[in-house]
Amino acid sequence: MQFDNILIVDWSGGNDRGKSPKKDAIWSTLIDGSTPVKPIYHRNRQVVEAYLHALCTEILAKNQTLLAGFDFPFGYPGTFAAQITGSENPLALWDHYAAHLTDTPTQNNRFALANQLNQLFPGIGPFWFNATKQTLPHLPHKGTARTNHGLPEKRLSETMAKGAFTCWQLGGAGAVGSQAITGMASLSRLRAAFPTQIAVWPFAPLTKPITLVEVWPSLYAPEIRAAQHLDEIKDAAQTRITAQIIAAAQSGGTLATHLAAPPAIAQKTEGWILGLPCPIHLGKNT
Repeated sequence: MQFDNILIVDWSGGNDRGKSPKKDAIWSTLIDGSTPVKPIYHRNRQVVEAYLHALCTEILAKNQTLLAGFDFPFGYPGTFAAQITGSENPLALWDHYAAHLTDTPTQNNRFALANQLNQLFPGIGPFWFNATKQTLPHLPHKGTARTNHGLPEKRLSETMAKGAFTCWQLGGAGAVGSQAITGMASLSRLRAAFPTQIAVWPFAPLTKPITLVEVWPSLYAPEIRAAQHLDEIKDAAQTRITAQIIAAAQSGGTLATHLAAPPAIAQKTEGWILGLPCPIHLGKNT
């Protein structure tokens, strides 16, 4: 499939970041072949959800296609999803998060939700890190306090992506656990708004006009360091340059190869990072 539009979103699991653009916030970059390539700042998840809904509506009205990449895990290792929802379908877990996560610009219950989910597993864990003042007895502050919960620490893709963090860590530098919970909930609502128009890779064939994929900009760290503008916020640069790399791969005819079927476990439950096992690099794979 050839995509008319490519969007990359750098997600955040935190609260509203204010009116002025800043780091550690939500950023996106859209390449549509007509407007200038410029990162957009979204102060909170509610703002970016509205943006995504409007963008999808516009693209579908134009009878165009969209590849939208998000920098958080689309699934979990082991039998986590099945033990929560009774189904191996990872998208059922997305819907579970959407139904049970209370999320506003100033607060959400992701830590309390993780505390509840941990109670469904033996031992202690798998989630860890509590940034609230609440006493959450089933959510340890440190990963080393977990024991015998029965789940792998990382997905297959994370074992292949050097430096990738486990989805069980909900906070701290580099953590992606909170992004995953809030992001899956948001994308569940997007899928519900466009129920016949969205495919989630690699869980479904790419036969819909809108395709959602998981990206990890750190795969392209050398390109990002080289192309980041002076005084450009890193999160913004990551979306801009990752979008440009993927667009170049499409122009060069190699994007389809990267979207080919990943390992079976990725297609069934875990998800996969676009670009593995051989990252897309400008001037090399494009």
